[in-house]
Amino acid sequence: MSAKPPRVVAELGRPETPEEIADRKAASRARHRANQTLVNLVLSLLASLAIVAVIVIVVMRPGPAAPEPVDVAGPAADASASLGVDVVAPDVPEGWGANAAELRDGPAGIAQWFVGYVTADDQFASVTQGVGADATWLAATTREATETGTLDVDGVEWTVSDQRDRESAGNLAWVAWTETDDSTLVVAGTADDAEMLALVEAVTAELG
Repeated sequence: MSAKPPRVVAELGRPETPEEIADRKAASRARHRANQTLVNLVLSLLASLAIVAVIVIVVMRPGPAAPEPVDVAGPAADASASLGVDVVAPDVPEGWGANAAELRDGPAGIAQWFVGYVTADDQFASVTQGVGADATWLAATTREATETGTLDVDGVEWTVSDQRDRESAGNLAWVAWTETDDSTLVVAGTADDAEMLALVEAVTAELG
C-alpha cells in the first residue's frame, strides 16, 4: 500500500513542511485557549453581576412599615362599658406611642385593662389596671417586686420597686402600684426615672 501524499495547501501551492504544520497547530491551540479564556471571563463577569444584583435587591428592599400607634381612647371606652368601671387612658408625653390597649384575663381570674407604650426614648412602659384585684393578683402582676420607696403624686401614694439592678427584671425593671376603691393599678417599664414618673403622673391624673 502506497503512502498518502502530503496535503497541498492552497495558500502555499505546495505541501506544508513539518515546521509549518507545528506552527499552525500551535496557533490553533493558542486561539482556542484565548477563546476559552474570553468565555470564562464573560461567565465570571455575569456571575459577579448576578451576585451584585441580589445584594442590591436585599439591601434596598424596604423593611416592614412601623405599625400605626394604637388608639387608646376607643378601646378604653369599650373596656369601661364592659367592666362597669372607668379604666385609665392616660395622656402620655409627646413622642410616645401605644402598641397595645386591651382587656386581658389576668392572674387569679381578675379582669385587667392593659396599655403598653413605646416611649420617646424607645423604651417600654405600661399600665395595668386590675378591677377588683387582690394581693394575689398584685404579687403575680409585679412578680412579687420588693418595695424600694414610695411616691406621693397629687395626694395619691404609689409604692415603688426599682429593680434595674436585676437582669431578670425584664419589662418590670421599674414598677409602681397604687389602689383605688375598685382597682389596683401597676405602672411598669424599662424607661428612665423621668419617663416612668411621667406615666405615673398621667395615670394619677386619670384617678381624680
